[in-house]
Amino acid sequence: MDARSLRGLAHPLRMRILDLLALDGPDTATGLGRRLGENTGTVSWHLRHLADHGFIEEETGRGTRRERWWRAVRVARRLDTNDFRDDPDSRGALAVYLHETVHRDFGQVTTYLAEDWAAEWRDAGTLSRWPDLRLTPDQLAALNAELEAVVVRHRAAAAGDGDGAAPGAEEARPVIVQLQSFPRKERDER
Repeated sequence: MDARSLRGLAHPLRMRILDLLALDGPDTATGLGRRLGENTGTVSWHLRHLADHGFIEEETGRGTRRERWWRAVRVARRLDTNDFRDDPDSRGALAVYLHETVHRDFGQVTTYLAEDWAAEWRDAGTLSRWPDLRLTPDQLAALNAELEAVVVRHRAAAAGDGDGAAPGAEEARPVIVQLQSFPRKERDER
C-alpha cells in the first residue's frame, strides 16, 4: 500500500465500510448506511472515495442507476508501517489506520465472546497468549512469516481444487484469524 492509498483508507467510516464489504459481500449505500447507522449520502461519498483508491468497485449488472452495488476488490495489500513512520505527511493517516484496525479487531473478539456458539465452534476457536517467548528481531520476523504461510495454505485448501467446493465446504463458516506479535520493553527499560 502506498501513501496515497493509506490516506484514502485511513478514515474510521471508510475502514468500516470496506470491512463490511470484504466480510459480508456486496451491498448498496442504503444497505450499508442502515447497517452502520449513517446517512446514505455520507456512505455514498465514502464509497466513491474508496473506489477512487481501488479498494472497492461497482458490481456491474446489478442494481439500477439509483441503486449501485459495491464490492471489495480482492487483492493482496501489504502495509509495512516502516514505510510511513518517518513520513510526516503520512504519519497521521498511519495512526488513524492502526488505531481503527486494533479497535476493529478488539470489537470482533468481544463480539465472538458475547455470541452463543455450538460447542464444536466454541471449542475450535482460541484466544491464545504466549508471554514467555524471548526472540531476536529476525526470529520474530521468521515466526510471523511461518504463521502467515500456515494461514495462506489453509486459505488455498479452503478454496478447493478449482473443480468445485473444498471438502466440508457445506459446514464451513467465515473465520477471522488475528495475529498480534510484538516486542515489549522489559521492566528496567520502561
